[in-house]
Amino acid sequence: MPIGTDELMLAQEQGVIMRGAGAKKELEGDFGFGGELEGTLILTNRRLVFVITNEKEDDLPLGHLGKMRVFYSDVEDLGSIPTDAGNLFVPIFSISSVSGHKMELTRPSLEVKWLDGSEEKGVVFIEIVTGRSRKRNLNDWAPVIERLKMSGQKLIPIPKAPDIETLEGKIMRILSDMQWKGILGIEEEVETSFKTQLDLDEVQAACDKLCSQGLLKQRSEAGDVFYRKRSPLGDDDLSD
Repeated sequence: MPIGTDELMLAQEQGVIMRGAGAKKELEGDFGFGGELEGTLILTNRRLVFVITNEKEDDLPLGHLGKMRVFYSDVEDLGSIPTDAGNLFVPIFSISSVSGHKMELTRPSLEVKWLDGSEEKGVVFIEIVTGRSRKRNLNDWAPVIERLKMSGQKLIPIPKAPDIETLEGKIMRILSDMQWKGILGIEEEVETSFKTQLDLDEVQAACDKLCSQGLLKQRSEAGDVFYRKRSPLGDDDLSD
């Protein structure tokens, strides 16, 4: 499915389980054994996209309980997502119903049904990485998707990213996956991706400059500072 020049990435949730919903056997054939896969869920102003290509894996600490392995795709560019490699693309206009679920003892989830021609299909997306510090979870995507379908979701303009030849441009490229990252992590990723050596203070100054320009968001946690690319969703930002 071609990418439009006006398609915007609004949210990205890494480490999501996609499970076939209902009794539709074809979902199990399309999406793996038992109808379950793990990857990255992306929301744009036009589509809901589940990506399983070029997967990475990471071990997340679980306090005294050990670690949890998470599989995800680190998507920096919508145009880089293959359309024929098992990834799922659901046009917003084709969605017939969407609902979010969050209960005391279950992980937040998003249930989506859509029309593929005359046939209705459906899946459930389940959030793996949860935390009390989060303001919004996967279940909160439902009302935003509803508003997008009805053309009632307000989007704010985001300034154009600096040239990739500048440090600010390189940082924006690293943060284009819309994930929170600390200064050390940003420095290491820029150095690795662009084969350069940086000073931590100049990375900090560049990130703060990007915040002042309205391109990044900042938060402090346990004495550390984290940055993330701003979403066109504005106050409805789903990644907070």
